[in-house]
Amino acid sequence: MIGVIVVLLMVAACGSAPSASTVQILPTAAVLPSPTPGTFTLDSAERVARRFLEAWRSSDYAAMYQLITFTAREATPLDVFTTTYENAQRTMTLQALDYTITSQMLDASEIMNFSYDVTFTTDLVGTFADTNRTLRLVFDAQMADWRVAWSPGTIFAAMGTGGQLRLEPRVPSRSNIYDSDGQVLADQNARMIVVNVIEENIPALETCLSRLSEAMNKPVADIRSILDSRADNWLTDVGTIEPVTYVQTHQQLEQDCNATFNDRPARRYPDGAATANIVGYVGFPSEAQVASVEAAGFSQDSIIGQSGIEAGWDETLRGKPGGRLIVAQPGGGQVVIAEAASRPSESLWLTIDTDLQHFVVRAIDRAYANASAGWGGSSKGASAIVMDVNTGAILSMVSYPTFDNNAFTPFPTIGREAANRIVEQVQEDERRPQLNRPTLGIYPAGSTFKVVPAIAAADSGVYAFDHRYTSIGIWNRDIPRTDWQAGGHGTLTLPQFLKYSCNSCFYETGYDLDQVDPFLLPSYARRLGLGEVTGLRDLPESAGTIIDPDSLAELGGSWRFSDAVNMAIGQGEVEVTPLQMLRMYAAIANGGTLYRPQLVQQVGILGESPSYQLTPDPMRDTGIQPAVLEMVRNALCTVTTEQGGTAEHIFRNSPMQDIVACGKTGTAQATGDVLPHAWFVAYAPKDNPQIAVIVMVENSGDGSAVAAPITREILEYYFFDIDPHTNNAAIAQSQ
Repeated sequence: MIGVIVVLLMVAACGSAPSASTVQILPTAAVLPSPTPGTFTLDSAERVARRFLEAWRSSDYAAMYQLITFTAREATPLDVFTTTYENAQRTMTLQALDYTITSQMLDASEIMNFSYDVTFTTDLVGTFADTNRTLRLVFDAQMADWRVAWSPGTIFAAMGTGGQLRLEPRVPSRSNIYDSDGQVLADQNARMIVVNVIEENIPALETCLSRLSEAMNKPVADIRSILDSRADNWLTDVGTIEPVTYVQTHQQLEQDCNATFNDRPARRYPDGAATANIVGYVGFPSEAQVASVEAAGFSQDSIIGQSGIEAGWDETLRGKPGGRLIVAQPGGGQVVIAEAASRPSESLWLTIDTDLQHFVVRAIDRAYANASAGWGGSSKGASAIVMDVNTGAILSMVSYPTFDNNAFTPFPTIGREAANRIVEQVQEDERRPQLNRPTLGIYPAGSTFKVVPAIAAADSGVYAFDHRYTSIGIWNRDIPRTDWQAGGHGTLTLPQFLKYSCNSCFYETGYDLDQVDPFLLPSYARRLGLGEVTGLRDLPESAGTIIDPDSLAELGGSWRFSDAVNMAIGQGEVEVTPLQMLRMYAAIANGGTLYRPQLVQQVGILGESPSYQLTPDPMRDTGIQPAVLEMVRNALCTVTTEQGGTAEHIFRNSPMQDIVACGKTGTAQATGDVLPHAWFVAYAPKDNPQIAVIVMVENSGDGSAVAAPITREILEYYFFDIDPHTNNAAIAQSQ
């Protein structure tokens, strides 16, 4: 046998009785048979030992059970045996094990000892070796073969005398989330009170359980389960209570439970609703999450990120636990099996400018309040995003309506009663406040999409830059379609198609593109980043929908030129998120690069070098001719600066005229008897653009009437620090 040292004490062959020092009495009353050459060999003993260890390596506990002695099986049913190993695996956070048999010794005529080492690979305490272990085999008469003389000590020797395998985790405190200037968005500065008891010191258990259940709002059965999982003489954390509850109940808990108390930090969101859609919140693991959380070294009572940045960057914010793996002895002692230090958690600094974020929230709030008698009373939500066009850094992202994320934490700083009330209101609100509309809301794009057919026509050569079309107010190559301006716009050039947002002009553009190639318009939409996720890694997002003849056929439909005509004005089978549209316009502004949108600026520990810093991530170039992009940029600037531009009257007296905001209005028809969605997307300044802004207000009316004024306010605040409700001098100057 290769790699195996065989040491034989041939006491049986010498005809003398075994020495008392070499014989250990085994826990079996079975009468051992006389050995026979066919059944009593060293090779067969080694075969059984290796099969047992191989089964352990593959977590095949049923196979292991078949290889233990009849007496051990009588004492330990299969379900108990299996549970013992499963509990050990879970406690260790075991991922894998390996073994090496180092020697074997015939200890008596019917007893074989194998010395072996086991290397354990765990999530929490890393990889460690347990060496010089002994696996004892006996020749079992009931089985007529060698079998493992099993006891819990086969797992770890210290468990053989009734010791319990325990994991004492060292869990790092969850780190903070800051905005781009270091303002706290999430920290651990709220406090909760931990209740500890020692079961054997509880005067009256049932009374104590009742008191604990009432104080912690936790079922008695759950508390009982926690106590059952620990030795009676262990100090056990049975849960937490709020500081106000501590004041009300601590004396009774001390009397009935001999309880002791200590502080525990809890999650707090100082900015609350203003950044809830970005930051998210933490919570206990769901049933589906428990297995992965425990595998990472946390308990089912650990706090993990459940939405927003808290979820997307959860592993960074929570760090990696370390701990000690011990066997707790019945008399109170401990045997340390392995230990490892924890990996510190790291804080995040976001790209968000909190002052700008607050202003955008106020601007949308004001718009809804001012329109409360009209669209403000029926519109279910809105989105607004500000992004750096040259890096993809998101400076503000607002989803309306919002919610107070403090109410959703396990230990709400606003109090349990207030939190429950808020949670109930949010869950019953048909406006779905927890939906992050900028990344997950999908809508028809309306006229903001018109840059796509304009680019497609010019870049592909279907239209020359000086192409003209005469709008007469109606277009009827299929069904009669009317323009938004009665009588039409007259003869317009391609850039003027965008300035006036001429529907009939783009009906014709969509038709002409389709006649050349039905895939042409959809392919340009995809080149510009639509119909796919933007690459944002920090929050969930939707891909939206851009159909073409093939994808429509997969759905059982048949492509017609009317599909391209509808698409050309951002209707039909066109679904986009606000973030997708903003990214597309940012690419137009910066010369054609689609950057990955990013929300995290830096990761690290205060006082140390950062482990991550944002770098612009140009995912791809759109490949659009520079002259085409220049033509489209100039056209977008006329929307806000030249008479007849669909947003010129909104920006006419704005200080933005000094640097020029270039953009596009959109009024997207929605399904049903409802108002259209209002869009406006812009970038500024005209020369050397810095930021792009998008505002989308659901079911509110025209983009120029609803979304453009909000966008103007955001741009004026960003570039000129004008707040229309606090900066009267600036307002007067702008009028």
